[in-house]
Amino acid sequence: MTFRPKFITFDCYGTLINFDMAGAARDIYGAQLSEDRMAKFIKNFAAYRLDEVLGDWKPYSEVVANALERTCKANGIAYRPEDGLAIYNRVPTWGPHSDVPAGLAKIAKEIPLVALSNAANEQIGHNVAKLGAPFAHVFTAEQARAYKPRFRAFEYMLDMLGCGPEDILHCSSSFRYDLMSAYDLGIKNKVWVNRQHEPANPFYEYTEIKDISGLPAVVGL
Repeated sequence: MTFRPKFITFDCYGTLINFDMAGAARDIYGAQLSEDRMAKFIKNFAAYRLDEVLGDWKPYSEVVANALERTCKANGIAYRPEDGLAIYNRVPTWGPHSDVPAGLAKIAKEIPLVALSNAANEQIGHNVAKLGAPFAHVFTAEQARAYKPRFRAFEYMLDMLGCGPEDILHCSSSFRYDLMSAYDLGIKNKVWVNRQHEPANPFYEYTEIKDISGLPAVVGL
């Protein structure tokens, strides 16, 4: 029998929204770096952003700025605060992957959609408005006072929804931000959207789809 969750919960940036931090960094620093060095810069920037969210909550603007400053230092480039702000200000302009609106629309009529995002409150509404389907709830790291992959972010969402780990299906393109923590918290129903951000890791017990067009079938729609 197909599992029909009370809610489908989503990572937003990367999974639903085409989260183009790499493009933003390339626009600012590409003229200063060879292609090999630019690839290393982008990889470092992603790693430092993850490291920045593992401690106590701080504004997302600081997450981006701190990660960018550390990346510049590691790559021998001068950091300018205005560059960190410019990248932060791009976030609400990004829209969905092309597969997202139609896939979500098929589900939203039957199952409430929920976003759990490492976002600032001032940003997330602009992104969600571009997804093409209504979301019953949108929760941010700013509200939870914790970023994913910290358990506290997921616990906040479950508390606000008034349900347990067994009641939801969590959907993400990232193991490190979402699916590892979901596994540890006992969220048994998980979907990995393989956007080739990370390699497959079957240990974490998920259903794999290539994009959101495959999600309705997972819940029997």
